[in-house]
Amino acid sequence: MPEKANLLEKLQKIGFNVPEFIYVPAEKFINEDFQQLDSFLDKHRESYKVIARSAHPLESKYKGGTFDSLETYADIGGIKYARNRIIKLAQTSKRLSIRRQQRFNHAPDFDMNEMGVIVMPFVNGSSVMAKMIANQWEFGYCKNRDHKVQREPYITRVPHDRKLVKLSIDIQKALGFRCEIEYIISTEGEIYVVQAKDISNIETLEEKESERSIKLDGIRRIRKRKNYRERPVYVMNNKAFYIHIISLCEDLLQESKKTKPDINDILSSIRAYEKGLESFALRHPRFAVLGFSIQDTGELYQIASHYLDDSPELQKELSQALHNFLYRIDIFLAEADTLIAKDKFRINLCSHDAYGIDSVRNPLWSVYWHIDRHDSVVKEFSRLGFKTGDTIGIDIDAEGHPIVCRH
Repeated sequence: MPEKANLLEKLQKIGFNVPEFIYVPAEKFINEDFQQLDSFLDKHRESYKVIARSAHPLESKYKGGTFDSLETYADIGGIKYARNRIIKLAQTSKRLSIRRQQRFNHAPDFDMNEMGVIVMPFVNGSSVMAKMIANQWEFGYCKNRDHKVQREPYITRVPHDRKLVKLSIDIQKALGFRCEIEYIISTEGEIYVVQAKDISNIETLEEKESERSIKLDGIRRIRKRKNYRERPVYVMNNKAFYIHIISLCEDLLQESKKTKPDINDILSSIRAYEKGLESFALRHPRFAVLGFSIQDTGELYQIASHYLDDSPELQKELSQALHNFLYRIDIFLAEADTLIAKDKFRINLCSHDAYGIDSVRNPLWSVYWHIDRHDSVVKEFSRLGFKTGDTIGIDIDAEGHPIVCRH
């Protein structure tokens, strides 16, 4: 039984408020043996929805959030769809993350067909992650799907309900090891335990630093240097990429040209860009993205996608390739732990991304400039020669402003 299901079962037997759930191993799907699952779903059909959570036997060897949890209909078809979708996402949008963990964290190879699922009733509410860092409990709050006006996700040592502190202490004591706990706080304020993960063997930055540090009595300094980060950088300029694709399309359509590209040359150019992203991500365990142009705010994507409309078969191939390209960009950005881009550009973080133990080990930095300065800032980066493969340093000055330098 996977760690996720095993720990939930243990907590449920002890008496913690774990939603009723069932673990469905892979062989049940292979043999179409859904008798127990059908009996479980019979109890929860009135809510129409359930949560199907990934439960692979080797999932505990990967960081939290690597595999997905999906809302689905409370019937056999819905659960089968959710499992297939979880497997599909692991093979596509999560593929790069899985490969990086196998390369840099020595995560084991695994058979996707061994994917089981945990099914539990859907609880409407907000997600809270809890873990003890340097002998103090931290609680990470995600957005609440019920609220029209959302606030930014945040981390606090003082949760909205003090019961969360005692509950977390009790769970950790009951399990006998340091753990990360995921709660769902229902709209009625009821606290449900929906996941626990053993993090006793995971080092954090605070613990590493404390082992190599000694506390002294005071400091006098003229210049303050609050914080610093250094990373290899990928310089992303998708505006230039779309202009290049449009130029190739233009050459393809020109009858007068003796040597001109064909559709395979254009598709190869797109694939080469995508391969470059993956190659960079697999060379560097931690990296930054400097965004000259990440999401095209103009019409270049539309122009490139429809440039070959007069040749429907060619246009279909190009449009599909560019559509897939957008997903490759998202996947690559999700692996960066440092983002340098214009203001209002946000990476959508799930609870594990924002508050999981891995975000404590390698916290996400987002450094920005204001939108009205975009053109001038990009010109200055170009003038200074920032390019992919450089190592960049980010220094936070005494006023809290980031200074980015090229090494």
